Amino acid sequence: MLTGIGRYTWELASGLPKQLGVKNVWFYRQGRWVQDPATLLLQSVRASSVKARSSLKWPRWIKKAAAQHRVYMAVKACRGQVFHGPNYFLPPCAELGVVTVHDLSVFKYPQTHPLERIRQFEQQFESSMARASHVITDSEATRKEFIDFLRWAPEKITAVHLGVATKFKPAKCFDQVVLSLCLKRYGLSKGGYTLCVSTLEPRKKIGNLLQAYRQLPVSLRCLYPLVLVGGSGWLSEELHTEIERFEVQGWLKYLGFVPEAFLPALYAGARTFAFPSVYEGFGLPLLEAMASGVPVVASDRSSVPEVTQGVALLCDPDDLEALSVNLARSLEDEEWRKQSVARGLNVAKSFTWQQCIAKTAAVYEKLVKKA
Repeated sequence: MLTGIGRYTWELASGLPKQLGVKNVWFYRQGRWVQDPATLLLQSVRASSVKARSSLKWPRWIKKAAAQHRVYMAVKACRGQVFHGPNYFLPPCAELGVVTVHDLSVFKYPQTHPLERIRQFEQQFESSMARASHVITDSEATRKEFIDFLRWAPEKITAVHLGVATKFKPAKCFDQVVLSLCLKRYGLSKGGYTLCVSTLEPRKKIGNLLQAYRQLPVSLRCLYPLVLVGGSGWLSEELHTEIERFEVQGWLKYLGFVPEAFLPALYAGARTFAFPSVYEGFGLPLLEAMASGVPVVASDRSSVPEVTQGVALLCDPDDLEALSVNLARSLEDEEWRKQSVARGLNVAKSFTWQQCIAKTAAVYEKLVKKA
């Protein structure tokens, strides 16, 4: 299952060659040029490649010379080209660079990140920004934060919204047998659960979601158990202990990693979608839920109001009572649910990957003209 940044990077890698012409787009990863980025998604291919390389006992001086040669060739190939770092950083070889800054959480909420992530930013972010000619953000909210934080000229920062894949669609648009089989795989039934798709990390406020859900009447949370989908994350040991305890009580299911192929069905089959994150650069799961015809309960922070556009029930994610009330309404208020689904589908239609790719390409073209 790709993270939001992973999905963004994959969609750009897939769509930009069509937008700009195949010969105009190259792919670069960890000092090497990649011919087909799709191979990076194949875990078995990566594992076998690593095993093959590790079995070769090259002398250290040969390894060092090879690395230096790769850097030299990369610098030579990159000169005069627009290099896009889709995940905060630019490699040393990039001279004319675009960087996507998805959010500023590592600066605003450093306590919610693992130490190695903070050190990576300390070592690479300032250098990347010094060489970047333009910055792309996922939302206008993040763009304004970036301007205030680094004092960059507004004209050098462009907000480009993410998109939603067409595979995310309402339950009625699925083959019902296929939908039923997908849900049965996880012990679920259509319309019979609340869904949250999120990595288990502190700023996502999953602990608050559990406590708010626990405040619901026993009959309601057992009728619509809470289903968590996402990686185990970091700084989440206590959260995992809580998850295990609530799973035993019968109103919580933690599915962990879910293959991409099953995600659309899990979204479409949900009764409601919960996303209480305290801080998001965009919040792609919100968009995927709305495109799936599912009502949304979320926080009222950062980019969430910008993405949901008045469709979702929003509140302070630290206000457990308000969060619990919103969850109950999203499950029981049929009139609101009907309106929310219709409005959410309309909002989701305005966010497309094609639009994201076209606006990103326009940033490249603008820089080339200035160069």
